[in-house]
Amino acid sequence: MFLDSPIRHTLQLNALRAFEASARLGGFARAAHELKVTPGAIAAQVKALENEYGAALFERHAKGVRLTALGESMKDQFIEAFDAVEEAARTLRRLSAPQRVHIVTSPALAELWIGPRLPRLTEMLAPIEISVTAVDEAPNLKRSPFDLCLFYTEQLERGQRMLAVEEVLPVCVPALAARISQPEDLADVRCIADVGWSDWDVWTRSVMPGQKFVARGPGFSLYSIAVQQALLASGVLIGRRSLIQRYLDSGELVAPVDQSVPLGMVIAAWKLPGAKGNRMVAAVEEALMQLA
Repeated sequence: MFLDSPIRHTLQLNALRAFEASARLGGFARAAHELKVTPGAIAAQVKALENEYGAALFERHAKGVRLTALGESMKDQFIEAFDAVEEAARTLRRLSAPQRVHIVTSPALAELWIGPRLPRLTEMLAPIEISVTAVDEAPNLKRSPFDLCLFYTEQLERGQRMLAVEEVLPVCVPALAARISQPEDLADVRCIADVGWSDWDVWTRSVMPGQKFVARGPGFSLYSIAVQQALLASGVLIGRRSLIQRYLDSGELVAPVDQSVPLGMVIAAWKLPGAKGNRMVAAVEEALMQLA
């Protein structure tokens, strides 16, 4: 004989996480982006949670969702709970791999800023192991398995440390530079760029104000490929100095028009404030500052 238990069946953790992320970030789409699922999956998980408890947590509207009074009242408690879970997971990772620090950064910074410095960084920090992951956007360190962020930002926020102030300038191989003596000559050559960045616009607005110059040439979704094409004499690259300085130092690339322009961005590093066991993370951050 089976009797109904007064104890509710516990929902899968995913449904609770879907509610917490949606409440914290203000919508299903943002929660889906953070949790790397579809907005439809988030909506279904939240709906299952509402059905389980027989109460609405969100009001649905044509332009999105909004927390109900019940959802709003539970928001902070769920955020604190998942913060605690993530902190426990972070402690577990630290104890299971006590000599490892995991850096997360953008593809361009991973390949062209950290990569060349990694041998020296490893030597300075031995026996600490450094691992690097490249992603397009800076993650929320509270909700990710990373220890240290390294990204471009327009303005430093509290807890962020500046590694470099970025500036841009056209660069190319010496043979191509011989054909360029003034900014206007760039109209006659291929202009290489990263398709996700507007660096050519920033430079031309400053150097050629009022002129209708449009940089024409190939674009690449990986900046490292754009740099490679410049090294292969395929055109003039609008270079971010922090990423291409070593090629200028070696003479592989030169600045045909030696006019640098502030990009309005800096390379910043940051870690979780007050994180437990972050002595090694702080050591890595300090080493990066020395190598900047």
